[in-house]
Amino acid sequence: MEIQKLTKEIRDSYLERMKIRPLEKLATSWYQKDLLYNGIGKSLFVIVPTPGCSWALADAGGCTMCSYISDCTLEPIDADLIVKLFEEQLKRHIDEIKSDGKEMPIAIKIFASGSFLNPIEVPASVRDEILNIVASIDEIKEIIVESRPEYVNEEVLEEVFSIIGEKLFEVSIGLESENDFTREEKINKGFTKEDFENAVHTIAKINDDKDNNYVAKSKAYIFVKPILTSEKEAIDEAISTAKYCESVGVSRISYCPATIHRGTLIERLWRKGAYQPPWIWSVIDIINESRENLAIPSFMDTSGFGSRRGPYNCKKCNKDLKHTIIDSNIKQIPIKNYDCQCKDKWIAEIKSSALNKSKTRTKHLPLI
Repeated sequence: MEIQKLTKEIRDSYLERMKIRPLEKLATSWYQKDLLYNGIGKSLFVIVPTPGCSWALADAGGCTMCSYISDCTLEPIDADLIVKLFEEQLKRHIDEIKSDGKEMPIAIKIFASGSFLNPIEVPASVRDEILNIVASIDEIKEIIVESRPEYVNEEVLEEVFSIIGEKLFEVSIGLESENDFTREEKINKGFTKEDFENAVHTIAKINDDKDNNYVAKSKAYIFVKPILTSEKEAIDEAISTAKYCESVGVSRISYCPATIHRGTLIERLWRKGAYQPPWIWSVIDIINESRENLAIPSFMDTSGFGSRRGPYNCKKCNKDLKHTIIDSNIKQIPIKNYDCQCKDKWIAEIKSSALNKSKTRTKHLPLI
C-alpha cells in the first residue's frame, strides 16, 4: 500500500538521524492519582526499554502518528538488564506504594513502547520475572499492559494469571478507530476489527472460568483526529468508535488526541501546513458525549495539551481546561459551564469543515 511505503520512507529517514539514548535514560517512571477499577487511587507508570515495536520496525512502517521507537534501543537488550532497570524504577516509588496501599488501591501500568505480550519485544522470561516482582507486592491490585491484538491469546493469558493470581490484569489495545478506512489508510494500523474483537473476547473469556478467580479486563485506545480528517469528522468518529467499543465488550476506553511526534507522517503533513491537532474544545465535546451516553469509564489523555505540537485552544484557557479534563477523568463527569472567546473560532470551523470537502476518494500523494 502507498501509505505503508510513505510511512516507512519517513520512518527510515528518521531512524538514520536518531540518537539512541543510554538505557538508563530510556527507563523512567512516575506515580500519580488515578481512577482504578477499584476506585480512586494511584497508579505507578513504568516505561521499560525494549528493542522497539515490531510493527513500527517492519516493512509496513508502523502507525502514521507514533514515534515510540524513539524510546527504544532498536537492537536486542540483555534480559537481566531489562529486569534490573524495571526494579530500579519500582524501587524509587516502593515506599510511597507501601504507605498509600493501606488507604487506597494501587495500580501499575507497564509500558514497553510496543506490545508487552510480544515475546520478540519483551522476552517471555522478562515478562514473567517482571510479573513475579509485581505479584509479590500485595499493595498493587491492578496490572495494566499494552499489546497489539495478535499477541493476545488464551495461552499467554493463562501464563500471566499463573503468576499474578487474583490481581486484576488489563490489556490496553490501540484500536484507534472503528472505521476500517481510517484505521487502514490513515493510521496504517495493520489489523482488522475482527482481530480486535477476538482479542477482547479472549480477554473476557478468562473471567468465565468458574475454577479460578481471575479478573481480566480490556481497554481500547481511540485516536482523535487522524490525518486527512476534518475537525467535525474527528469528533464524530471518536464518539462512534467509543460506542462500538462498548458494544463489543471493552471494559473502558482512553481517548488519545493527536500530538505531533517526530519522524512520522503526521509530522510531515503538519510541517507543510496540511494538518493541525484537534482543538481542546473538540476534546471536551467528546468527553461530554461519553460521560452522558456510555456505561463504561472513559479517559482523555492530556499529553501535549496547550503546546505547539498538541491540542490547542488559546493561551487564556489551555491550562485551565487541561486541569479540568484531568479532574473529569477522576470524577467521570461532563465538563459544563466553561467558555472562552476562542470557542467561536472552533464553532466556525466545525460548521464549515465540510464546505470544501472533495467528493474524490482520499489518496496519499508523495510528500517531497
